[in-house]
Amino acid sequence: MKIIINKSTKLILGIENQALIFSTNNLPGFDQMALDLNSLDQTISNPEIILTLRFYYWTGDWLSIGYHQKEIPIHWEDLLSNGEINIVRRPSGGGAVLHSGGITYALTFKKTYYKVLSYQMVNNWLIKSFGKLGLKLGYGNLRKSLIKTNCFGTSLVSDLVDQDGFKRIGSAQFRKKGAFLQHGEIQTNPSKDLWYKLFKEEAPPKVNLGLTNDEIVQHLRNSFLNNNSNINFKNVEIDNKNIRKFL
Repeated sequence: MKIIINKSTKLILGIENQALIFSTNNLPGFDQMALDLNSLDQTISNPEIILTLRFYYWTGDWLSIGYHQKEIPIHWEDLLSNGEINIVRRPSGGGAVLHSGGITYALTFKKTYYKVLSYQMVNNWLIKSFGKLGLKLGYGNLRKSLIKTNCFGTSLVSDLVDQDGFKRIGSAQFRKKGAFLQHGEIQTNPSKDLWYKLFKEEAPPKVNLGLTNDEIVQHLRNSFLNNNSNINFKNVEIDNKNIRKFL
């Protein structure tokens, strides 16, 4: 079965500041991957861009598969054919990720800032941020990927698990011409039914923080800005009303 890897986009950022932080939007998976790749390309080509950060949601239920996943199970093809799931390939590595009820982040940055924005530094920000909301997170305990079909079936040291052992945040990277694209999925309220249909195992339970995903995103944005107060950020508004002029 043919799976579209990505689509081209004509997003022009027009940067004058050192970094970008995008507004949250809700779009199909193909558009989200296109925007992430475009952000990476402009991080590479524009010397004024240090990093970009984007939080977003997916229109409908989507399964993103890792760049190196060459085949998908037959029952996934059946779910795709029946309209129960949409599938897109990520440029980043790792296993398959269900995007249903959660929050996705995409971070691009130049290699020169790797020590500042490495997995460990980003995870420390997430641990601290969620800790203030009452969710205790810690590192996974496997150092080498077992390349399982389900990204959330394995907890690597680059991933974050909650106090009950459920993997809450999975991350993967893609490197290109001295820059990085880091994807991360925050599982706040995954579909139990769809999760089981896909992976034949229990989904992580809903995170009970008394907050909506939008409120969680706002908290994460604010904490990221506070942690990087020495960087000038420019907010870029991309929403469902104006997205088509960028694609």
